[in-house]
Amino acid sequence: METALYSQGVEEEIVEAWHIKDSEEEEDHRLPKHCEPKEFVSLHKLEGRLLLLLKTQTYGFDEASNCSCMYVYFADLGIRTWRVGSDYENEEQVKQIRESRGYSHSCTLDLHPERLPNFEQILKRIFVEHLHLDDEISYCIQGSGYHDVRDENDRWIRIAVKEGVMILLPAGIYHRLALDLNNYLKILIFNAGPAVDITTYERPGDDLLARKLYLETLHKKGC
Repeated sequence: METALYSQGVEEEIVEAWHIKDSEEEEDHRLPKHCEPKEFVSLHKLEGRLLLLLKTQTYGFDEASNCSCMYVYFADLGIRTWRVGSDYENEEQVKQIRESRGYSHSCTLDLHPERLPNFEQILKRIFVEHLHLDDEISYCIQGSGYHDVRDENDRWIRIAVKEGVMILLPAGIYHRLALDLNNYLKILIFNAGPAVDITTYERPGDDLLARKLYLETLHKKGC
């Protein structure tokens, strides 16, 4: 016999996310683009759900619940988020996350209208829907903006990020990047060495192995 209980207080809401209108009309991508009525998306949906699975067979003793149990992770979109400081050089948590994943290299994307040549053209380029063959970690150190990702029904979810927020987008997920009305975003992009490879593959990329593996694990139960 098994009983599943949602564990309480597993994580707090680090980012705000919502479904957006998928319009072909030319419009300012800096706008929130809420649906009517607004459809917010929880962190559970982005990251997954951590359940406490109670079993008659002993998997370990949990003092808080006073029972034999194990933790099972139910993955949804496979996105991870962290709230860390914006002082990158002195932020220990950032270093720990990078070291645990072997991400020894980084590059900087400084999206500022006064510092970036061809600013508007660059914004159009990063807004093109694409995927990567490896996980991408984006760390916002200044400004704010949006990461748009496709959900399992191919609807867009807009994830708002600001200073001190780090987000991992899994390999194979369709996504794009946009500024918000503040019109400035500076992020660090982390990847494994020997050099940063953020090659983009525009949609359609369903024949790529990374996309196939992502679709296989999109609704995977337990890890």
